[in-house]
Amino acid sequence: MNAPSFRATSRIARPGRPMTLAMLPLALAACAAITPRPQSGLPDPLAAGWRGQSVCELLRDDARQRVLRCTFRPGVGHERHYHAPNFGYALSGGRVRITDPGGTREVDLATGSSFWSDGSAWHEIVNIGDTTVAYLIVEPK
Repeated sequence: MNAPSFRATSRIARPGRPMTLAMLPLALAACAAITPRPQSGLPDPLAAGWRGQSVCELLRDDARQRVLRCTFRPGVGHERHYHAPNFGYALSGGRVRITDPGGTREVDLATGSSFWSDGSAWHEIVNIGDTTVAYLIVEPK
């Protein structure tokens, strides 16, 4: 399964050693050689929304990377979409329900945690907590 784990598991950010924004360029450099997988017929995270409303905002799109900020108020989710390989950083955490080809699970996303995903054919996410969840998605090109 290629779904993101939503916990600090990289060599850069680990429990007891949270990732800082100063470490972001190092993480991006490590990811730069990854080639995004082709579209699967589903929308990408920027195009996907929730009940007709956008949940991700494009912060940067250049020759090296695309950066999105995705925000989910309680009860708001992200309809089924695919992901190219990406690095994620939780700006504000909370409890989410993730559904993907491996099944459905509930995950506590900690503020300041980070993850790497090799990409995923599809997944859906819903904020089932009582706080707003927001994170950055950085897709190297």
